[in-house]
Amino acid sequence: MPYEPPPELAALSLAEVADLVATRKLPPVAEWTPEAQGDSEMRIAADGRWFHQDGEIRRPAMVRAFASLLTRDEAGQHWLVTPMQKLSIEVEDAAFIAIDVKREGDALAFRLNTDDLVIAGPEHPITAEGDAETPALYVAVRNGTRARLNRSTYAQLVEIALEGDDLSVGSKGVRFPLVPA
Repeated sequence: MPYEPPPELAALSLAEVADLVATRKLPPVAEWTPEAQGDSEMRIAADGRWFHQDGEIRRPAMVRAFASLLTRDEAGQHWLVTPMQKLSIEVEDAAFIAIDVKREGDALAFRLNTDDLVIAGPEHPITAEGDAETPALYVAVRNGTRARLNRSTYAQLVEIALEGDDLSVGSKGVRFPLVPA
């Protein structure tokens, strides 16, 4: 069965985004504790491109499959996890790139470079890092991984923040400052 990417974020209601998030069947990587460990010889570049042994992985379906196996431990190391093995993967910045955002009511929905959809809130906070002159914005994805907002998505979020009294945005009842502390 061929992969059907979700429609453009702007065409979806928040309820439709929530349904798509809920119906996506992801492997239970958090439940797997394989003893065998190794190196995947893979790297995710800061621009979101995936590489294996310095050759770019160009098949979106393959990137999407690998992305569903990603986890990040408390030390910041990313892993590809299967029931049989846990392989380290080098991540230059964030495992994902947020390429679009949509606001509906009190919620912000993000589309990632892997076609994943994330609704910001208590389980998926937005964080600001860096300094006030050169901040970087991230949204938590799953299993400790996160997505860095690309330039246009960052600009969209700043436009939303400028509608209020401060440089922060709200989603699902939580306020997120867009300036690093």
